[in-house]
Amino acid sequence: MMSTSDSRQPADTTAGDAKTVAGAAAFSKFIAVLQLVADAETPPNVAKLSAASGYPRPTVHRIVAALQAEGMIVATGNGTVFNLGPRLVNLASRSWERSDLRLAAVDALMELRDVTSETIHLAVPSQGEMVYIEKLESPHAVRMASRIGTRVSLTSSSVGKAYLATLGENERETLLKDAPLRRFTEHTLTDLDAVRQEVALTAQRGYAEDREENEVAISCYGAAIRGTDGRTVGCISISMPTFRLQNDPQTRYIEPLLAACRTIAARLGPTSGR
Repeated sequence: MMSTSDSRQPADTTAGDAKTVAGAAAFSKFIAVLQLVADAETPPNVAKLSAASGYPRPTVHRIVAALQAEGMIVATGNGTVFNLGPRLVNLASRSWERSDLRLAAVDALMELRDVTSETIHLAVPSQGEMVYIEKLESPHAVRMASRIGTRVSLTSSSVGKAYLATLGENERETLLKDAPLRRFTEHTLTDLDAVRQEVALTAQRGYAEDREENEVAISCYGAAIRGTDGRTVGCISISMPTFRLQNDPQTRYIEPLLAACRTIAARLGPTSGR
């Protein structure tokens, strides 16, 4: 009996590994569909989710049903299109509220907003993009359309360029080669060499510019927050309608921006994290 049991053990382990791999693959599909719902400009239906994901419609139907049952997405409109659900929003809210970076940054971000009277974003790198984890609105009537959770390009946004400028050459090149270089406006840089030059200039001067490259009629300045190990833990941007740009950007925006980054880095201390 003992020898029979021993001979079966490798087969049982293999079966367990196969189940683990299959479970991971299924989970990845759920996350992919959830991300598509989150990124859609308008609530998508099953057909659009199927086309965007490449999964068959029956598969997407099952995924959507499961996500609805867990409160991760909800049906809206006539019940055939989907938005993020309350459970997911609650989980995301808790994540942002408990972020060490956000907690360390909030006072400095408020001061930066008050000094500049413009919209302030705090962003972190995520899967080849930057994602906003905090936003403080400008007191002016004309405001930004962005929101917490918005993902922006590394190559067209000020926070993205600020992040790229802090990386080593190999890491930066890996991200740049995978970057889609999508054109958002007539000012967007879509030539890789031009992007490299822009990132090099950003590294040289210590801050990034977005000259209506990510959004029409919106200009931004961005800078990186570095942890004690020298790695960038996040980036801040000051964003405004281009018509509101002041004549002395160095004094009006850049110096307060860099001061905020230094203040936040000091508050994070040796245990800095996102």
